[in-house]
Amino acid sequence: MTTSPEPMTPEPADPLAPAALGPITLKNRIIKAATFEGMSINNKMSDAIIDYHRAVAEGGVAMTTLAYCAVSRDGQGAPNEIVVEEGASGGLAQFAEAMHDAGAKASMQLGHAGPVGSVGGSNRLAPSKVFAPQAMKSTTPATLGDLRRIIADHARSATIAADAGFDCVELHFGHGYLVSSFLSPKLNKRTDDWGGSIENRSRLAREVAGAVREAVGTRIAVTTKLNMSDGVDGGIWLDESIETARLLESDGTLDAIELTGGSSFENPMYLFRGEVPVAEMAQTMPKAIGLAFRLTSKKFMKAYPFTEAFFLEYARQFRDALDLPLILLGGINNLDTVHQAMNEGFEFVAMGRALLREPDLINQWSDGSGRGSLCIHCNKCMPSIYAGTHCVLVHEGQRPGFDTWQRINPKRN
Repeated sequence: MTTSPEPMTPEPADPLAPAALGPITLKNRIIKAATFEGMSINNKMSDAIIDYHRAVAEGGVAMTTLAYCAVSRDGQGAPNEIVVEEGASGGLAQFAEAMHDAGAKASMQLGHAGPVGSVGGSNRLAPSKVFAPQAMKSTTPATLGDLRRIIADHARSATIAADAGFDCVELHFGHGYLVSSFLSPKLNKRTDDWGGSIENRSRLAREVAGAVREAVGTRIAVTTKLNMSDGVDGGIWLDESIETARLLESDGTLDAIELTGGSSFENPMYLFRGEVPVAEMAQTMPKAIGLAFRLTSKKFMKAYPFTEAFFLEYARQFRDALDLPLILLGGINNLDTVHQAMNEGFEFVAMGRALLREPDLINQWSDGSGRGSLCIHCNKCMPSIYAGTHCVLVHEGQRPGFDTWQRINPKRN
């Protein structure tokens, strides 16, 4: 009597070996996460932004993500972000070429900030009218015309990115930005086809992803950053977010989903973890606003202890439910943690603060170093975005991008 051989268990992926992401091939499985640089000039590219990303590209990441880029003027989340329009094409092309020359792929995070928007005069579009404490006024419910325009803006911006030489666009469906706010049962009180059931609340995400895919075809990869949990009472949580992910997967418009959580609108520390830099953030604000921020910070800036790979437990639920490639995000500091992610079936990892501290960390790992990142999660890089994002522990002259920014914009610092 013969017995059938037991099925072979697939070998875990090597995080430092090449891997396919949709139509493109990355040289390894480590992506620089989208973290706002704060160095745009007149809503366009700057040499400082290119230097900032060139450092991590030369430092070994497979792909670096330009952040956050608005699909329209009213979609900005902070003053002077890059707005992806025809006038920005030249600088975007320079960015993509520089990343390719440095050995990495170029990605762009695209979105509409919605209620997170802090640009003066912004209507702060949202699914429903809710009070926005940062602006001390209420949001403006988006009309059907607004939604159709914004969907078209995503497609147009993605086309500009592809034409400029970018290899990927990441659609921002998290952190309380417009699409994320539509997914939230707390923020979305609509009674039309864009509210109510999770299928209706997922409509904007699906239509944006579909329009972008139709616009770029298979020229570039298309991913999304999707909230697993908003981190607030009444917000979206795993059960509904998994259903949104399944709907997106069934549409066939995405090449991967990057899993995240928290809300820049309601609970920002949920997506960072670690120390809360209240004093440093208050110093970036006008005196009266800074004082009010200090008094209310315990409610808005809740403290969460840092743990390695802090989103992993939530992300496992998505890995179990989906076949689509997934990108694990959230406090990844060690190569052992990257190996763990591969062992559990995640195709890629995204890293932010660790690479801000050490842009060449991936090269160190490739050269055999077993040391983890030097990042201590003090989060003092968070308030630095208003004057050029940098790690405060890195000495002057060794801060990629920020040193360039100081030279070309001394009045901004």
